[in-house]
Amino acid sequence: MPDPVISSPESMSGASLAAGSPATNPAAIPATSAIATAPAPASAAPNASPANTAEPPHEHSRRQLEALLEVSEAISQQRDLHELFHDLSERLHTVVDFDFLTLTLHDPVRNVMRLHILETRIPHDKHIGAETPVDGHPSGLVWQTQETFIVNDTAEEERYPQFMQRLRDEGVRSFALVPLTTAQRRLGAMGFGRIIPRRITGEADDELAFMKRVASQVAVAVDNALNLETSQAYQSQLARERDRLRVLLEVNNVLVTSLELPELFRGIVSTLQRVIHHDYTSLALLDPASGLLKIYALDFPGRQGLIKPELTIPRESSPAGRAIVENRTLISRGNEMDQYSSEIVRILRAEGIQIICCIPLSNRGRTFGTLNLASRRPDGFVPADIELVQQVASQIAIAVENAIAYKKIDALKAKLAEEKLYLEEEIRSAYNFEEIVGDSPAIRRVMAQVELVAPAGSTVLILGETGTGKEVIARAVHNLSPRKERTFVKVNCAAIPSGLLEAELFGYERGAFTGAINQKLGRFELADRGTLFLDEIGDIPLELQPKLLRVLQEQEFERLGSNRTQTVDVRVVAATNRDLARLVADREFRSDLFYRLNVFPIQIPPLRERREDVPLLVRYFVQNFSRRLNKTVQYVPADAMDALVNYAWPGNIRELENLIERAVLLSPGKELRVPLSELKQATLSVSDISDISADGSILPPSSPAAGPVAPVATLEEAERQHILRALRQTEWRIAGPKGAASVLGMKRTTLQARMRKLNIRRPI
Repeated sequence: MPDPVISSPESMSGASLAAGSPATNPAAIPATSAIATAPAPASAAPNASPANTAEPPHEHSRRQLEALLEVSEAISQQRDLHELFHDLSERLHTVVDFDFLTLTLHDPVRNVMRLHILETRIPHDKHIGAETPVDGHPSGLVWQTQETFIVNDTAEEERYPQFMQRLRDEGVRSFALVPLTTAQRRLGAMGFGRIIPRRITGEADDELAFMKRVASQVAVAVDNALNLETSQAYQSQLARERDRLRVLLEVNNVLVTSLELPELFRGIVSTLQRVIHHDYTSLALLDPASGLLKIYALDFPGRQGLIKPELTIPRESSPAGRAIVENRTLISRGNEMDQYSSEIVRILRAEGIQIICCIPLSNRGRTFGTLNLASRRPDGFVPADIELVQQVASQIAIAVENAIAYKKIDALKAKLAEEKLYLEEEIRSAYNFEEIVGDSPAIRRVMAQVELVAPAGSTVLILGETGTGKEVIARAVHNLSPRKERTFVKVNCAAIPSGLLEAELFGYERGAFTGAINQKLGRFELADRGTLFLDEIGDIPLELQPKLLRVLQEQEFERLGSNRTQTVDVRVVAATNRDLARLVADREFRSDLFYRLNVFPIQIPPLRERREDVPLLVRYFVQNFSRRLNKTVQYVPADAMDALVNYAWPGNIRELENLIERAVLLSPGKELRVPLSELKQATLSVSDISDISADGSILPPSSPAAGPVAPVATLEEAERQHILRALRQTEWRIAGPKGAASVLGMKRTTLQARMRKLNIRRPI
């Protein structure tokens, strides 16, 4: 048996029996021969040559057949082309004398011949993967013509002179190339040669015929290996595509479930770290007002405190700013990063960062920030990583904009909630929904009744003269009841025309009458699970009273134009300044409705019956109107307070409120100026009146008046005359320390607004 051959990863210099380029690692090779394996033949004696050994022809044929079986066995056992050829070279030496064995394959993409495998026992420096043109090498001729190429003596061969010269320099005397072909395609050539002067006789040579049979089996194995390599390449590509899509899906899941920017950033970092190695991540957003970049979030494991969040940097001093300006992905490596004067870049370089990648975030044609990745590896961020991050960046851009918008909306929502609470407090303060001013026994009795009936849910009927505060008592009943969190709906039955009152209370369907183009909910439906306040219940039309009675009893009704019964849960609080018992007697009000409303009557006393509450009410109204009108009224003179307490107040609290508003408006300083002359005149007029009925109506006097009574000027006319007197006194000077605004104790703009309202103009 010949000396063991040398398996080398490099090619033989000069002995360029095939060509190649950087070779890819061959894939595993499945068995391709259908020949059954057989035990290996006994090895020949060392240094014995099969060609020189005299043996019978049938013995030589037997050994060739055994070698073919061994070739099939090797093909079935070896999964690597290099290992296969190393094994073949050892097995074939028993029947064929050669010094090297080569495998040269054609590259259809580059159209070159590439040296794939070289098995030899002689020293060489030929590189595996070396490439030569198809027309410049014998293996190309074999691949094209599918004919065996034989050189019996390189010294006499005239074809391919440069190639032959390299072979002669290496001492190669003869070699042969046989085609490597399957039924589907041509692959290349397999060659063998000698450095001894033995010749290869031609196609009839027994060794050459044997090598062609070996090549036919090897061709199938090589074809399977190449197919497997291609299949594995596709599998690897599909795996990378699967991982990329999985990352995109995970990022998308993070984006759709996270509206807060910090939570969104953490999800992005955790997803990218699984597929792309990097040591630093940050999110830089452009402030449109200042033009600076702000680091909204960053992740630097082990060095989290080195860079402060919310740090602002100029655009021109950072790679992120350059990426935004140029609107492209920017990669800076090594010393390229030192050209930026940003503090963040300086810190990253000090921590060993070798490469930084800044991907712009753009949406709807606007670039508003960057996603920044950095690594300590100089070879980090291969093109596949950059492509993946660019795809992720388009999703991140939308999510970041949504997160910023959500943050703004959330801030506006919180502000709106605060404003709502403030306005609700203002409304409660302005309309005195929860506070009833007074400490007299009369008002205490009323509040005791309110506290008694409010939790029960019974129907309440509030009786009292006009202006006594019936709506305030109704709101107190609602606010002290379990329904206080629901709606308080009020309806003034006297203010709505009788033909529209039914539609207002019960609603209507589309087409119920002319002009009903849409369905409308009635006040009863709006007040469901709340309180409905029916003011001036004594003015409700007779024809509507049966339907109202049904709602009070059954809590159900039908909308106008509908036969479908609506069920509600409404508490009714009614109020009137009329004598309902007299209306029932006069057949102007249904008795059954009266009895249903009169479950728990509350009689509100007039102001003349609770004079001890007048000072409290006066001070309360003075404070409210002083704040509203920007006045500084702080005290009420004793004579004015006495006059207010002793006045009969036929208009009750409403009249007192209007008078105090007028007095505050006319008071220039800290003292309340009450028009006492008008109060005294009104008191004299009231003294001529014999009596005031229980419902507040004035009864005629018992004797005629002694003389004519001067008419009382309206509040608007009195205010106009007062302003005119101030203007004449200051010679129509409005502003300044001696102007009319200063005399009246109000702002210049307030005075001008009142002058426009009262049509006061300077005479020409």
